[in-house]
Amino acid sequence: MKAKIKVITLGVDDLDRSLTFYRDGLGLPTEGIVGTEFEDGAVVFFHLDGGLVLALYPRLALARGAGVPLMPASAGGFTLAHNVGSPEQVDEVMRQAEAAGAHVTKAAEKAFWGGYCGYFQDPDGHLWEVAWNPDWEE
Repeated sequence: MKAKIKVITLGVDDLDRSLTFYRDGLGLPTEGIVGTEFEDGAVVFFHLDGGLVLALYPRLALARGAGVPLMPASAGGFTLAHNVGSPEQVDEVMRQAEAAGAHVTKAAEKAFWGGYCGYFQDPDGHLWEVAWNPDWEE
């Protein structure tokens, strides 16, 4: 296996609601919902910088396709991170996410490791970290 990830898929309960959050609220570019002509085929793709794709897919269809039971949504074991170039940009993205309907779980603050970060959950409870790391260039 190569050390490369192309697609991160988030299971969502309401595809339209999640599309609105990520496209209209956070401003991520997309063609919208595609694949509706197929049973369990409706999906949203966001093409991110660096070639990474963020996909939104109904949780029930995801479980069915993977052959696993549908489990309750949980935010405990996985975080997506969005790194920015300054503490001010962290605050800006956190405000944007909250205005879009995100639940801020931890307001942005100075981190023990020298950076600055905050956390929010999307409408399905997926946990996002917004961070500035002084050791990384953005």
